[in-house]
Amino acid sequence: MARKFGIFFTIFCILSTSCLGDWNILSQHKTNSDLQISLKNYCESWRMNVELHNIRDYVVVPQECVAYIGKYMTSTQYKVDSERTINECILYISTNCILENDGKDAWIFDIDDTLLSSVPYYKKNGFGGNKLNMTSLEDWMSQGKGTALEHSLKLFNHLKELGVQIFLVSSRREHLRSATVDNLVKVDFYGWNSLILRDQEDECKNAQTFKAEIRSKLISQGYRIVGIVGDQWSSINGLPSAKRSFKLPNPMYYVA
Repeated sequence: MARKFGIFFTIFCILSTSCLGDWNILSQHKTNSDLQISLKNYCESWRMNVELHNIRDYVVVPQECVAYIGKYMTSTQYKVDSERTINECILYISTNCILENDGKDAWIFDIDDTLLSSVPYYKKNGFGGNKLNMTSLEDWMSQGKGTALEHSLKLFNHLKELGVQIFLVSSRREHLRSATVDNLVKVDFYGWNSLILRDQEDECKNAQTFKAEIRSKLISQGYRIVGIVGDQWSSINGLPSAKRSFKLPNPMYYVA
């Protein structure tokens, strides 16, 4: 028994020393300005700069920040940040936006992590720490497992009550249309004007180009795009733009 305990204690000490060593390196990391920071400081700064669009085109979340991002995406803070964005949308549409009420006032929503949460998928796939497997993600989408982002549903229903035409513009591919419609309706998103997905001719376009072209088509049809909300900068950047754009938080992945 004593011998087994000795072996166990030795292994424990080795592992503990290794972990403490890693933690000490991180806790003593310094910035270019010689500011000493913790791992949490580093990862929070990374996340913030993703949201500010200073960090772009990343393929995966830095490995040292995966746990932090996972914790954020399942936290009350993420819900509070999302709710604030949606509340600002409602404040804008209620006080600063003049609607013509002629059937041509339009609002654009992205779908993934704007209306439907993909956090359940990413929770099982590294919270962005693993390189995206599109086949795996599309298989998950085809099962209609996306959960509703409740604050977005609140805005969605408010816009319907105001008579605003709702357009859903997503980078999802056309073959996912049926599964997407079923998923949306299952979690109480219904009553939109049009659901626009990528077809074959859009395959080679990046998301920003594809979505900007859709906005151009809507404007040519006489619609006034009073607002856009999405979780990716590519959903709201590019010309023509909406009168106001709102971005929801999402540091798990980047779509150009």
